[in-house]
Amino acid sequence: MTLPEEKHEVFLSFRGEDTRYTFTGHLHATLTRLQIKTYIDYNLQRGDEISSSLLKAIEDAKLSVVVFSKNYGNSKWCLDELVKILECKRINGQIVLPIFYDIDPSHVRNQSGSYGEAFAEHEKRFKGNIDKVQKWREALREAANYSGWDCSLNRMESELVEKIAKDVLEKLNRVYVGDLDQQIAKYEQLAQLQKQYFETIPNFENCQNHQATVKRITDLKMDRNIRMLRLSPHMLSHLDNSNNNNHFGF
Repeated sequence: MTLPEEKHEVFLSFRGEDTRYTFTGHLHATLTRLQIKTYIDYNLQRGDEISSSLLKAIEDAKLSVVVFSKNYGNSKWCLDELVKILECKRINGQIVLPIFYDIDPSHVRNQSGSYGEAFAEHEKRFKGNIDKVQKWREALREAANYSGWDCSLNRMESELVEKIAKDVLEKLNRVYVGDLDQQIAKYEQLAQLQKQYFETIPNFENCQNHQATVKRITDLKMDRNIRMLRLSPHMLSHLDNSNNNNHFGF
């Protein structure tokens, strides 16, 4: 049976015109290099309402990186994303990592500076829906109070991007440890030799079905020095399937 495609782990929320081809683009490239599945929206043309596919992308993520920049507060789209991200944090425990790029965190928290100017315009535009504007204000205050990264405190952007990417990886690894606790029962049902091999094989997240997993195990079975760095959510189910039909040659 072919398993569904594995979902992304990280969602990037950012103001495209500010950081798409600079900071956020570099961060996305670094996360990808670290094999962290990351969703980035390349759509330059946006409608009045946030799309259902983008809402689903936020829901599927385990962690959202919110890049607050000078013009983030100008964008209704970005603010709607932020409200959805915080909803997912409350409902699903999604991790939220704020990054303050070329902006004082207090401007985000208090809607002052460029954010104050943006909200003066929002209040004019949405004077018939002031509740929406209030939700945006509350979302900015909440997100700005989370532990994150102030880019003004780091001079070298390349070093900062590496540090943030490693921070994301560490936070995700803690999430996966929690996920694994829920799968211990499956693991304990595996044969002892399968358990031993499970501890020596590397990253199987690119194997989308049982046959692909078996092939990769076969290709690697002679190398006992390879250690698993990260665990695929599909791995236990693949090995569990093999209990009824041992393909591993043990």
